[in-house]
Amino acid sequence: MQKIYFNAINIRLQKTISKHFASSVFLLIPYFRTMKYIFFVLPALAGLTITTQAAVNSQLRFAVNNPWLAAFISFLVGTVFLGAVILFTKQPVPSLTTLSQVSWYKYTGGLLGAFFVTVIIYSVPKIGSANVFALLIAGQLFFALLYDHFGLFGFPQNSISWVKVLGVLLLVTGAYLVNKRS
Repeated sequence: MQKIYFNAINIRLQKTISKHFASSVFLLIPYFRTMKYIFFVLPALAGLTITTQAAVNSQLRFAVNNPWLAAFISFLVGTVFLGAVILFTKQPVPSLTTLSQVSWYKYTGGLLGAFFVTVIIYSVPKIGSANVFALLIAGQLFFALLYDHFGLFGFPQNSISWVKVLGVLLLVTGAYLVNKRS
């Protein structure tokens, strides 16, 4: 009798969780903003997702036998997901007038993302995930230092120091060692 009772509670709990999970996750996002440590955890999770995305997109490339179509499908799925988030969480949408006043280069993020995803789709099967991401991280850090140093794209100006240069050199050395064939 107890087993049946607990199974009924478990089924009800699973239905409640699945029904409310998606909306509750997005409702919690404003609370995360107040927790400073989340800004250290989220990039690590992004690293996990970007590596997993590379693997999944690489597999999709071979499944559809077309790297461009694989990149398109990847962006289409992401676009549909983000559209659903905007609709279900009732995010404010700017007017066409506001959108027309945005500088043209601010719309190139999608183009840069398409380039990134396509390069990953082509590169991972050829040189492997660890090699691709070692080079990717080295390149990201190098350009991040330049963007910070010159305050480009609205980043706060933060001068390059010898310690930061040494860090980049160590990372580039690490990328070389990861890519070196034994």
